[in-house]
Amino acid sequence: MFKINRSVPSLAALLLLAACQTTVVEPINKPTPPVATIPAVTPPVSVIESKPQNLKASFKQLDYSDLPGWNQDNLNEAWPAFKASCKALINKSDWHELCTIAQTVDGTDSSGVRSFFEAFFNPYQVINPDGTESGLITGYYEPLLRGSRQRGGSYQTPLYQAPSDLLTIDMAGLYPELKGMRLRGRVVGNKVVPYPSRAELLQPGVLTGKEICWVDDSVDAFFLQVQGSGRIFFADTNETVRLAYADQNGQPYKSIGRYLVDKGELKLEQASAQGIKNWIANNPTRENEVLNANPSYVFFKEEKISDPMQGPKGALGVALSEKRSVAIDAQFLPLGAPVFINTTEPNTDVPLKRLMMAQDTGGAIRGAVRADFFWGFGAQAGDMAGRMKQRGMLWVLWPKLASAPLGVVVNQH
Repeated sequence: MFKINRSVPSLAALLLLAACQTTVVEPINKPTPPVATIPAVTPPVSVIESKPQNLKASFKQLDYSDLPGWNQDNLNEAWPAFKASCKALINKSDWHELCTIAQTVDGTDSSGVRSFFEAFFNPYQVINPDGTESGLITGYYEPLLRGSRQRGGSYQTPLYQAPSDLLTIDMAGLYPELKGMRLRGRVVGNKVVPYPSRAELLQPGVLTGKEICWVDDSVDAFFLQVQGSGRIFFADTNETVRLAYADQNGQPYKSIGRYLVDKGELKLEQASAQGIKNWIANNPTRENEVLNANPSYVFFKEEKISDPMQGPKGALGVALSEKRSVAIDAQFLPLGAPVFINTTEPNTDVPLKRLMMAQDTGGAIRGAVRADFFWGFGAQAGDMAGRMKQRGMLWVLWPKLASAPLGVVVNQH
């Protein structure tokens, strides 16, 4: 599930790279997570922020006794999520043996599961490039929207599949140092140019013929793109399907909550999903202004739901587990690894300390100590996710027989 819970630069960056300019590119993933007028992108020029290449997280090797709440966590609750990660990791040399042995572990035995993790993994505290130890922990979920296969009545907002002219280029073939990065754009004449922004794509006729369905709430449709996937209920057929992340237009994710705060319309503590929805409901004539301030646009693909209890697939390619999956920045943390978090419940001081699995990424998830907590499916999960904006700390569990995470220097204590 590609959270948008997710910043995706355009393919014009490829031209900038060729001209010895710098660019930010997005990790291969799903799947995420406003101004009056969004100007059209004039190809081939694109303003791309650069990410300093020398910024790396550091990892401090610790003991499990140093992890606050480790001994209190019911690790058997994390075991199904870990087994899911192993499906994607078992063929990797550093993971093959331990994932094979994991198949023999009784996942209902919390002490046995704890012994497994302590025997096969070392915990490393994640330190930001600037030396700080804490970062932002947000939340996301899988929403349910009401939809129709045909446009009509209240069903006026389309959700689209990926257009055929959207190009995605794996940068590793041209620049090995950019392994795991993609650029997106389209061909106009003999040039590769940025793909249109959200405001441009939603002009009449631009995406005609690519509709998957229509839903009855344009704001909910926007937040579906932020989450990266969701379920659509068709009342006329009593059918529920999943719309999973398929692709993205290559434009950077911009927070509309931040936009409203910068405009003085909301206070920072009001800029939750609920607060934004309420503001738009009270200012309907400014809806397009606000939503189009985020130039990012997500395309979907339809999937059948074989198990309603199972979450959508994340960037790792496995189903997300409620309250045990987390989205991270794969430029800093290894996708698939167990990650222990120390934060608090949304808008409270109630501790939230538990083992999660790094199974997703997102354009808005940027930084070393930065995570997006997957709350699951439905309205209650949405309420928790929408209010979550906490400070927290992270530890990554890394196989003992493997080299240090991402090959960085480890500060042992």
